[in-house]
Amino acid sequence: MCAEWVSLTEVGLLRDDERTVAVHDGRTISQREFCAEVSALSSALRQQPQPQQRYALYYENSYPFAVALFALLHTGKQIWIPGNNRPAMAEQLKALDCRLLGDWAQSNEGRISVASSIDNGFSLQPLDLHRPQLTIFTSGSGGEPKAITKSLLQLQNEVETLERQWGKLLGSASALATVSHQHIYGLLFRLLWPLAAGRTFHSQMYLSPEPMLKAAILPAYWVASPAQLKRLDDLTAWNQLASLTAIFSSGGPLPVAAAECIERESGQPVIEIYGSSETGGIGWRSLPIVRRWMPFPGIELGLDDQGRCRLASPYLPEPGSCLLDDRLELNDDGRFELAGRVDRIVKVEEKRLSLDQLERTLQRSQWVEQAYCQLVEGSRDRIAALIVSTESGMALLQQEGRSALIRRLRRHLMQDFETVVLPRKWLFMDAMPQTAQGKVDTALLAQLWRLEPSKFPQLLSCRHSAHQVVLELRVRPGLVYFDGHFPGQPILPGVAQLAWVERYGKIFFAIDRPFLTMEVIKFKKIIQPGAHLTLTLEWKRESGKLHFEVVSALDSHSSGRMVYGERS
Repeated sequence: MCAEWVSLTEVGLLRDDERTVAVHDGRTISQREFCAEVSALSSALRQQPQPQQRYALYYENSYPFAVALFALLHTGKQIWIPGNNRPAMAEQLKALDCRLLGDWAQSNEGRISVASSIDNGFSLQPLDLHRPQLTIFTSGSGGEPKAITKSLLQLQNEVETLERQWGKLLGSASALATVSHQHIYGLLFRLLWPLAAGRTFHSQMYLSPEPMLKAAILPAYWVASPAQLKRLDDLTAWNQLASLTAIFSSGGPLPVAAAECIERESGQPVIEIYGSSETGGIGWRSLPIVRRWMPFPGIELGLDDQGRCRLASPYLPEPGSCLLDDRLELNDDGRFELAGRVDRIVKVEEKRLSLDQLERTLQRSQWVEQAYCQLVEGSRDRIAALIVSTESGMALLQQEGRSALIRRLRRHLMQDFETVVLPRKWLFMDAMPQTAQGKVDTALLAQLWRLEPSKFPQLLSCRHSAHQVVLELRVRPGLVYFDGHFPGQPILPGVAQLAWVERYGKIFFAIDRPFLTMEVIKFKKIIQPGAHLTLTLEWKRESGKLHFEVVSALDSHSSGRMVYGERS
């Protein structure tokens, strides 16, 4: 155990300590400053004119999140930690009687003034480990938010295990992260573990390793997700990665090929963590050297009569056991391997279908690098498939087109599946859309697949980044906008194009401000049925402007800016 170890029950208590706790907004924060801010916010919370018991806590940066988290704990509040701050999530939390605190759409709503001095009649005391004050509000396997309540004891047990396992390796290394603390993995690895072990954490969540490595003051370790690790390439600063103390990964499976590349180029093995918000950490492995999972100390795994895996863990509430949704193959030496999910069985036209099996079969083809499949419910349930192509697949797309690739994929699938269960909706992307926690963004995909065919174009492919998305579209001849506009020569109205820009913008970007106005809107060339278009959207959050341009192979058809914000 680290010599600087502090129980989570005592984090935030005032002490004469100038040790650096965090790097936030370009400055270092000492333990003394951190404790003073926790005390001040605790006092402000006690003095609220209308006391609230439940708080939904969301911050982009980890330091203000840590201050608010421990202030709420020290004032006995119930804390809900959501995975995002989208308006829909805010409404769900408010319906659960939560007051929003932090970085929410309505900026005034998430603030509490701490201008008043600290309440001298109130001093912080050690926290109760057994009190269930924390609720992780995360998406379940079906995509609906799921509330998972935890006590500080469960989190204390986890960070103690992590320190015993890797404390000597990390030493005094500071925590750098490209994952959010709003998920259990980031909460533990980039925030609670450093606070307990006396290490410094960087408050900022870096969007990519390049700015993270530039900001790093060694020694440091990286809390990463498979999505970021898979994107490392020839332009990566491998020598800087080699200087890190450790690289951790969680949130989804890391391909062995990606781990092999990282180890070959930087000499760094990737320490991969397996677990979930419900279960806490279950096991770990060091890729590419060790490919089977080793359970954490105290973890017990066994199979029930139906072959499902039962977990007993000190990170679970009493009585401390649950059934896993993952299929595990248990080895005689105590290690285990993952064998897919048990709960991804759906019915299509009364036919049972394993989405895992469908994805694995697609990925066995020479044209598919990654696949993700979902059931899209409606008057007629259909399977939708998102495909990230291999080089062979991309070459086929360019040479023969989308329809030719889909025909080949369907023929490939028909070797194992009945025609009725084959995907009817297809989408090709350059990378899997990911949440801040490194999971497949199922909510985004569901919105795309549920767009009304009578009002929106066919989405052929998508390339996206944090601030820009490029959509390849086919204008369906049967769109309602062509009816009567105009007889004998149908053209797409400009208002329909603006509606598409608005809808796609809100699907791909967190536009949380009301529509205000439009700027420099230009309609240059008409668009007719069957046209193939490229829609480019660029969201500039600072100015609240969504820039767009619609082009085809020969012409630029429209462009402009949609402006979002409050009226002055």
